[in-house]
Amino acid sequence: FQMRFSLFFTLVSLLTIAYSKQEETCEVCANVLGDVMSKVVENEKNKPDAIGKIIREHCATAKQKDHKFCFYIGALAESATSIMNDVTKPLSWSMPPAKVCEKLRGMDAQICELKYDKPLDWKTIDLKKMRVKELKNILNDWGEVCKGCTEKTEFIKKIEELKSQYVKEEL
Repeated sequence: FQMRFSLFFTLVSLLTIAYSKQEETCEVCANVLGDVMSKVVENEKNKPDAIGKIIREHCATAKQKDHKFCFYIGALAESATSIMNDVTKPLSWSMPPAKVCEKLRGMDAQICELKYDKPLDWKTIDLKKMRVKELKNILNDWGEVCKGCTEKTEFIKKIEELKSQYVKEEL
């Protein structure tokens, strides 16, 4: 009886781990392709060229991880290679974006390695304990630059000044 119970417990644990890993894979890819498909007009959804055009339009304004994903699939002018056909054709066949991303993983593993940064908890964050690089990243995420900042205290001061514009306080 103990042997069966331990075997059952191990199997359930492995399945749970596998399912949780599956949920977090290719999040940037699935998100970008999901956004793109929501922009495609209904009568254009089965046309790869129309989908490709909308992907390129979306990628023209993409930032950070989304921009990197666009670079990997070749939707940007500066991309070295392009696998756009491998993206647009399955989407035109009504394949779900997550499934398309799984297929793309075989061609370029970097696509599924992209993950969004976890949002900062502004109620508990201590800017003084953060590294200068992390402070610069916060400003970069906001699209701001701290000109003439050389010391950590200057970056912290700039973030505190801009915080009210970018951080929404929840009641």
